[in-house]
Amino acid sequence: MTYSIVARDAETGELGVGVQSQSFNTGAAVPWARPGVGAIATQSFTDRRYGYRGLELLAEGRSPQETLDELLEPDDDRDFRQVGILDATGASAQWTGAHCVPACGHVAGDGWAAQGNMLAADAWHAMGAAFEATPAPLALRLMAALEAAEAAGGDWRGTGGAAIVVVAAEGDPWHRIVDIRVEDQSLPELRRLVELSLGYRAGNHEGADAAEQHGVPASYVKFLRLLDAAKAGHVEAGRHALAELEADHPRWRDFARSFAQHPEGKGMADILGDDG
Repeated sequence: MTYSIVARDAETGELGVGVQSQSFNTGAAVPWARPGVGAIATQSFTDRRYGYRGLELLAEGRSPQETLDELLEPDDDRDFRQVGILDATGASAQWTGAHCVPACGHVAGDGWAAQGNMLAADAWHAMGAAFEATPAPLALRLMAALEAAEAAGGDWRGTGGAAIVVVAAEGDPWHRIVDIRVEDQSLPELRRLVELSLGYRAGNHEGADAAEQHGVPASYVKFLRLLDAAKAGHVEAGRHALAELEADHPRWRDFARSFAQHPEGKGMADILGDDG
């Protein structure tokens, strides 16, 4: 009762999943991803074992098809399942059970695999085309794929839960770059939050100006200006940024004091002065 796409960004090696369904809490069950290992969408009478165990099998060196075969073999309800599996190389495997509700099906391309069931049309093709045609960070390419599926008819019951998960090419199993889900009026709100998430990420990597350009809230932009000044040793600029923050709320100075003790807080003590 869902459409989804699992994909890899060939330039960064990032892996991700995008999903939308009329069902509530879809984002908690369907998307699974692990840095350097793979991405999985498990849907249609969802069995989370396909996500959890599937990533374990990929991490052990199984191919996507071997992983899928091992998961399907003991599953008495396999004909009700739909699954898309992608590994860290971009190889994929898919399954659409014979009892999935139509329209249902799947299609795969270079570094992506799209699948859907209980749809108004075969929107999985639209997802793949949109993904390939969108030059953007992986999260926004996944977003474009979901929007294309909805424009092609989407889930014939209407919209509900949606999610996007993106992980890096390598890293700890629990680390996620983007992990956002919504439960109502899903795609417009999901896009807003994904774009905001990328704004926070840009700010953390590139500084306050990048965050401001992405529409990140003003208080966080001011904090990034303080942090940028501290790292650069610009004491007066830092004190100006801190004064702006304190005008919003005096407890920002307490946060700055605490941050001065953190390894990333180099230069903060100089901005705080003797009371830091």
